[in-house]
Amino acid sequence: MKYFFVLLNFLLFISQLNWSQESSKIIRIIQSGSLEKNETKYPNANILLKKNEIRVHLFHEGANIKSDKSVFYPKKNFFNAEGNVVFNQGDTLTLTSNYFEYDGTSKKGVAKGNVVLKRPDMTLETDTLFLDRIKNIAFYKTPGKIIDNSNILKSNEGTYYISQKKYNFNKNVKINNPEYILTSSRLDYFTDTKESFFYGPSKIIGKDYDIYCEKGYYDSNKQSGNFKKNAIIYYNQRIIEGDSLYFENEKKYASATNKIIITDTINNSLIKGDFGEIFKNKDSAIITKKALAINIIDDDSLYIHADTLIATGPVERRFLRGYYNVKILKTDIKGKSDSLFLDESTGKMELLMKPLSKKELQVLSSQKKTAKNPVLWFEKSQMSGETIHLITNLESKKLDSLYIFGNSFIIEKDSLSENGYNQIKGINLYGDFEDGNLKNITVNKNTEVIYYMYSDEGELVGINKTICSSIKMDFNNNEIEKISFYITPDGELKPEKLIDKNLRELDGFIWRINEKPTTVKELFSK
Repeated sequence: MKYFFVLLNFLLFISQLNWSQESSKIIRIIQSGSLEKNETKYPNANILLKKNEIRVHLFHEGANIKSDKSVFYPKKNFFNAEGNVVFNQGDTLTLTSNYFEYDGTSKKGVAKGNVVLKRPDMTLETDTLFLDRIKNIAFYKTPGKIIDNSNILKSNEGTYYISQKKYNFNKNVKINNPEYILTSSRLDYFTDTKESFFYGPSKIIGKDYDIYCEKGYYDSNKQSGNFKKNAIIYYNQRIIEGDSLYFENEKKYASATNKIIITDTINNSLIKGDFGEIFKNKDSAIITKKALAINIIDDDSLYIHADTLIATGPVERRFLRGYYNVKILKTDIKGKSDSLFLDESTGKMELLMKPLSKKELQVLSSQKKTAKNPVLWFEKSQMSGETIHLITNLESKKLDSLYIFGNSFIIEKDSLSENGYNQIKGINLYGDFEDGNLKNITVNKNTEVIYYMYSDEGELVGINKTICSSIKMDFNNNEIEKISFYITPDGELKPEKLIDKNLRELDGFIWRINEKPTTVKELFSK
């Protein structure tokens, strides 16, 4: 009997060998433990069965299929196999299942029940897998799980492009990694490079970062990627948005391009621009190209523009620096300077000038030197000096005090005269606010004053020119209510016609109203 089965397998082999010479698409029978016929149940089919240790072995164009039972239809060039089915294609792809059917003409197959597809770089597990050897793809429409050396990927549908070592996942895609969890509605994943490409709502949750996008790329090995379409990164207690975002976890770095917004969730502030970079290890963010910071002060937005804005420091001690062409805008305050420093932990903002060179100190007129100083416009007043400090009360979020150091200059257009300006000049200026309104101002050292005085009927009485050690002005509803001169003031009140027009301006006077920004758009104008 043993020799009968050996002879049977030999005859089957010779038969299939001759047949295969006619067409390379014909399925070949390599061996079988036994062969049966059942024309009622399986018409025109060979029933190949395992016997003892001899399993059914079929071959087709480089693929070996082994099973415990196979029903083979020679004329149809088709078979179905069951019982510990093993499909091998070359040395790198193995497919195991409970059941497998295959068409040799179309080179398509279906594996069902405990399906496992293995390659050296990954393992796929699902319930039903479709195989197309012409397109060289395998796909499933039942929940599947892919395991590689670093990730576990799950999805409801997926297609594996065998030659490209690429998966296309659809519906409820999830990647579990010790360092992060990735979910998506659709993504492509390359098993050899561990790269993912998103084509729908996707989210990555790392140990200290969250990323959302609807189109993007992610490298699992480096935990880095580029994200687009409604992209957001939650990173280092900042929210980063932009048309295009880049993130690299190893370098603790993120960047954003075009229409970016970086929100400080702790200090209730944000920065906009067209390019930004975040350096986590340095607790810093750099924003350029239409850079704009927005802080909330006194229930109002304070806008700060500069060519470059840099936010540094931990949450509890964060600083904002602005460099070149700084402009600020708030409902009641506007300003301009070369650079800016804001300490969000103390509420102090400094407007700074660019230091003058030795040559500039020698050749520039007083007026041109004043023109380079930081300047503020508060209500109707223009205030300038070498350095300006604005202090905000952190509890009330209202302006608390104002300091100007070096060449302090206050100018206010006289409301009645055509070309008259009230002016105060000194070395340093100190001002206090109450409920966000200016309460008083004191100017010290070498103080000079030009002030237009009117009668109760509104007629010009004369122009007061005074020199004193210091002057104090009290305000009511942001208008001067009282002026006090201290320590031997020297001045006089003269009729307007007796004062030469050239003497109606203090040394260094310059009215800079054309530089005053009044809208957010004007912050960006040159």
